[in-house]
Amino acid sequence: MRKMLLVGAAVVTLVGVGAATAAGQTPRNEAFRMLALFGDVLGIVEQAYVVPVDDKKLIEAALQGMMGALDPHSSYLPPVGYDALQERTSGAYSGVGLTIQAEAGMVKVISPMDGGPAARAGVNAGDVISSIEGQSAAGLTVSQVSEKLRGAVGTSVRVTFLRDGEEPREVVLTREVIKIDSVSGRIEGEFAYLRVSTFNENTARELDETIARLKAENPAIKGYVLDLRNNGGGLLDAAIAVSDAFLERGEIVSQRGRKADQILRYGARPGDLTGGLPVVVLINYGSASASEIVAGALKDHRRATIVGLTSFGKGSVQTVIPLRNGRDGALSITTARYFTPSGASIQKIGIEPDLEVSRSAAEARIVSRSNFIYSEAAYATALDSSIGAERKGPHTPREAPGESYDEDKDYQLERAFDVLRAGGNLAQLAAAPEGIVVTETPVVRAEQPASEALPRPGLPPEIRPGTEPRQ
Repeated sequence: MRKMLLVGAAVVTLVGVGAATAAGQTPRNEAFRMLALFGDVLGIVEQAYVVPVDDKKLIEAALQGMMGALDPHSSYLPPVGYDALQERTSGAYSGVGLTIQAEAGMVKVISPMDGGPAARAGVNAGDVISSIEGQSAAGLTVSQVSEKLRGAVGTSVRVTFLRDGEEPREVVLTREVIKIDSVSGRIEGEFAYLRVSTFNENTARELDETIARLKAENPAIKGYVLDLRNNGGGLLDAAIAVSDAFLERGEIVSQRGRKADQILRYGARPGDLTGGLPVVVLINYGSASASEIVAGALKDHRRATIVGLTSFGKGSVQTVIPLRNGRDGALSITTARYFTPSGASIQKIGIEPDLEVSRSAAEARIVSRSNFIYSEAAYATALDSSIGAERKGPHTPREAPGESYDEDKDYQLERAFDVLRAGGNLAQLAAAPEGIVVTETPVVRAEQPASEALPRPGLPPEIRPGTEPRQ
């Protein structure tokens, strides 16, 4: 059986438990009793329900319910859902370009994919899918919604989205081949702008090629902006490779499983592709999982300044386990948590920016009035952080454009370039321009070499990324 990793590697250990329950039965015997109960209920439904039922659909729904009760990211993937997952991580598929997640009977958008039909239609992270083709989407699973959104290239689907503080909005999305170029880049004056939209099998190669191209265009580059906004994540190997591109050495991320000895550490190899130039990383609440691994590693090593809004907070590892070689679908099951090099948990907390900046006045209002805005912490069944820390609640971002600010401009990106002009030193950053709301004293990190800031244990070759199976 080949295990495929959604955003990481994990050690899966199956053990028998022999402790007695209060009723005198072992947990194993109680589990067998409940399985027999399930069979009894299925038999009653088959015989007594008002219309004939499809046993396969009932059992698949039961599997989805069981996995969904664990946490928001554990799930049963039917064969069609497993095939779709493989397509997405290979870098091309047919659809509308959305990363989605279910919670409390609703399916929400984690992030729209760059250049896809949904992104072009103005769909944002946090939007709720209310209906598809006029039929309510309430109670549907992620797999069911995905199946309805996918279809032949050139066909259309009518989708209604709900957004905090706004009226429902119906859009018609035309399906197309979503070929994900995960990395793009351009020269902006004396700086280079890098956009990573997802982490797939091609990301490391595309990043190397893009940086080389930009260096050729302008050999005098003075700094880099790495844009991870609305990047919903992807493969662990890709996240490690992107982090490694900006680091000379040291730990990138660790993952810790159920047992104390289930710890894996991933480290950087020598060779910073940027030559040590200043780096700014842009994040927002649509930056999740693999994006948070990169932002957390570069922040902890004092290698980059983080600008934007606190990230989503998905710091858990899912191992995808095919069932009967995928013929019966697969299980995506949470097997570990991620921790940044300093030992901070990503789960339910996210990565806080060094300079908190909203892109628009509307976005600032969402952060100030919504409980946890749209984040992992908003899920009732979310895994805890394991370290007792909590995500910052509703507040007014430090910097936010006024209502008259041109929405076609990108204020977060403008401030990222300002940080680069200041050499990455927030203490020397120019004041926000007139018309920008400033609500807090900026957080200024002490200048400290990464070698003094963190232990940098390195990583034995035998557990380097690439030796573990991946999705």
